[in-house]
Amino acid sequence: MIFMAVIPLVCVVTGSFIWLYATVTSSTSLVNPVELSIPRGASTPKIADSLMQHHVITSPLAFRLYARITGRSAKLRSGYYRFEGAASIQDILVRLVQGDVIQFQVSIPEGLRNDEILDLLAGKTGLPRQSWQNALMTLLPDQAEGRLLPETYRYTRPVDPQVLLKSMLRAQQSILNKLSGDKERQQRLRIMASIIEKETALAEERPLVAAVIVNRLRKHMPLQMDPTVIYGLWKTDGAFSGNIHRKDLKADNPWNTYTRRGLPPTPIGNPGAASIRAAAYPAEVDYLYFVADGRGGHAFAATFEEHQANVRKWMSIERRQNEERNAGGR
Repeated sequence: MIFMAVIPLVCVVTGSFIWLYATVTSSTSLVNPVELSIPRGASTPKIADSLMQHHVITSPLAFRLYARITGRSAKLRSGYYRFEGAASIQDILVRLVQGDVIQFQVSIPEGLRNDEILDLLAGKTGLPRQSWQNALMTLLPDQAEGRLLPETYRYTRPVDPQVLLKSMLRAQQSILNKLSGDKERQQRLRIMASIIEKETALAEERPLVAAVIVNRLRKHMPLQMDPTVIYGLWKTDGAFSGNIHRKDLKADNPWNTYTRRGLPPTPIGNPGAASIRAAAYPAEVDYLYFVADGRGGHAFAATFEEHQANVRKWMSIERRQNEERNAGGR
């Protein structure tokens, strides 16, 4: 009698395992890709229900049972996932345990100020700007300019502002630590590099601009570099019209290198790695001046007379370009 009673139970258990195995190993094909966020701390049943609602799986029960039997229930990781094509519950569980989430990336251009970087991050990630501002204030209570390294960074959703900003801080600090262990020299390199970044976008010119800065400082000459004036106007007035006027060059503030000698007190933006290295290794030339050459670069000079000749050439090119533009508009 006992034997006869056990047979149906064995059949039920066997049938259940057969069903479970068939369900978790059979693939579900998605017509369209599905992007799904698994919240931190979400329970296995909630994850299963969410997957079911998005048609990623066909049986929440099979998902829960298999996750529990295999010991994976406590190992499922939160994040932003993308599911597409054919996949079984078995495959999906492996992805959720491995944390195979979507990798996003954001590229930070060289030379941006801190506030511009925060605006960019808010726009790219969809996270409120205040969240980025709060994170930066936590990491840099003094909101120090110029400590974030412009680069392409990868992140996952939900994005953690502190994690991403900290990686930018560490990336720049790593470069500076290799160049110098002296904190004062590191800050000097930051400031020089931020000016170099704004003065030229050409790789071959960065060491030359660095040389001009170093040479003028050695001779106690004012740097007289327009990007510092622009930053000073923004810093003191909160805005810049887009054009530098003669009165702007005379408007004294800590960043105006026309009215004050030496380097400005802080960087005027966030420099890239190439500009930082150029600041550390300026070219061995005696240049003291440079001006646009009309071809996207600059003409450098060691004497004021040479510089004046280059300025006249540039003015002639600029005049001709204006005449051609005016003729084309008629």
